[in-house]
Amino acid sequence: MTAAASPRIDPAAAPETASHPAPAAAQSPAPAAAPDHHWSRDSVIYQIYPRSFRDTNGDGVGDLAGITAELGQLADLGVDAVWLSPFFKSPQRDGGYDVADYCQVDPLFGTMADFNLLVATAGRLGLRTIIDLVPNHCSSDHVLFQAALAAPAGSPERDMFIFRDGLGTDGSLPPNNWQSHFGGSAWTQTTNAHGAPGQWYLHLFDPTQPDFNWDNPAVHAEFERILRFWLDKGVDGFRVDVAHALVKAAGLPDWGGTAWGGSIEGFPGEKAPMFGQPGLADIYRRWREVLAEYGPDRILCAEANVDPLDRMANWVRPDQMHHAFNFPYLVTGFEAPALRQVVDDSLQAFGGVGATSTWVLSNHDRVRHASRFGYEGREPREEDGVGPADPQPNLALGRQRAAAASLFMLGLPGAAYLYQGEELGLPEHTTLADEYRQDPTFARTGGERIGRDGCRIPLPWRALSDGAGFSHGTATAAAPWLPMPEGWEEYARDLQSASPSSHLSMYRNALRIRRERALGTGSLQWMEEYCTGHTLAFRNGTTVVLLNTGSTPVELPAGTILQRSQAHLGGHAVLEANEAAWLAT
Repeated sequence: MTAAASPRIDPAAAPETASHPAPAAAQSPAPAAAPDHHWSRDSVIYQIYPRSFRDTNGDGVGDLAGITAELGQLADLGVDAVWLSPFFKSPQRDGGYDVADYCQVDPLFGTMADFNLLVATAGRLGLRTIIDLVPNHCSSDHVLFQAALAAPAGSPERDMFIFRDGLGTDGSLPPNNWQSHFGGSAWTQTTNAHGAPGQWYLHLFDPTQPDFNWDNPAVHAEFERILRFWLDKGVDGFRVDVAHALVKAAGLPDWGGTAWGGSIEGFPGEKAPMFGQPGLADIYRRWREVLAEYGPDRILCAEANVDPLDRMANWVRPDQMHHAFNFPYLVTGFEAPALRQVVDDSLQAFGGVGATSTWVLSNHDRVRHASRFGYEGREPREEDGVGPADPQPNLALGRQRAAAASLFMLGLPGAAYLYQGEELGLPEHTTLADEYRQDPTFARTGGERIGRDGCRIPLPWRALSDGAGFSHGTATAAAPWLPMPEGWEEYARDLQSASPSSHLSMYRNALRIRRERALGTGSLQWMEEYCTGHTLAFRNGTTVVLLNTGSTPVELPAGTILQRSQAHLGGHAVLEANEAAWLAT
């Protein structure tokens, strides 16, 4: 692993000792024997959503120069790599996931020179750079789709996408009953040159995001070209968006569910004809071969939202992906028995194919866990977003539980993904007015689904600067592209950096300890005496990780307290409600 710079450790965080006897441990499902160690197996990867990270030109939108300017902060945090959400040329109808040119930087974010400087700076700081790849669909502005619209039915241009004749005597009905992830039909009808209705094209997301036809070898060749373009630029890997959806079942059969849930099979449904098809493996094997041409350290990570876990593990075998996002872990509540089950299932499924499990609590598509855990039970809208008319979370409780959940997660063996701002304990913006919403989900469902804007609010950097220091700080700086909630400056990085008991300091210390004690490449043994309906404990090497999700304090076992999620408790030998702690034994 490439080690990032070690963060400064405040003397106030010095270890304390607990005095109670340590119980016996029970072995969890053992992972398969690991191959030679690869840096990705125990990595901590930090997701950057460029629009909301840092703005250096004062236009209210984050940019590549802003990322470069703050990379030192991420090296100090102690992560191994940064993953950039899309910064490619795009009309930005879906936050950049509608790509108009895969090999150009959108002027909104800067220039290719800015990107080159970012990669070089990251390398000097010991950070690797991973970028998004969006292979399921592109923007309707893409030159290939525009050529397809201009070409006749059955042409090579149209075969790059999924065009079909409509049903009914006049072709006025969609080719099948598939629904869009963003709501409504997954099909849009075209208009011929003379104004007559034409063929329909498939889009599992917005109508401005047509799906590629991965049955066509020309699509494979195009994306190999794109991979090589960015590998030549020095990137260390790709996070593959919607990695489960590229291949569709032959004949595009009707299905009784939807692309966004609501089927009796669950999301996305084991029988869904647009997800998890066998042909995906061949695509990813070929991509792995392409990456291998650039050395052994390049990685692929699948955003593969399929059930159950062992199906997801199909794509992280030694000749395919290195990582797959652990969505079952992401959606598990702050509940001890459920957490134990998903940890066991994950270690068994991924370990069974010689892969490492990943762990993740927040991302750019999900309500931030500092707000999610502020509810007793699930948040009011499980799909995405919380609005001002919904029940509001208890933020004090949510941030306390978020710290505990994060400390528990970082103690697990495997790789971890962090979403920008979670190290600050940032909550969701749950009172964003409708007039500011930009997520197409909100518009396409008529507000039935709030959308994902609330987790994409710009970051607070400096408490006493205008806009919490997100923008350049000049008097002419534009308002942030999404408005910050009241009191956002209270979470600013500069304030938290100065406090040894802050959320940020807990993350810094935990990542240092994780690296020093090699927890990511360790093992897990459950400590049964501490595994109840409300508590969990496991041993990872000589480190004990404990979590109390209940309301009753629990005595800590014997050992030296390395870190606790409620840092102000110091050497207090009781694990309080909604708290996690690490002990050295």
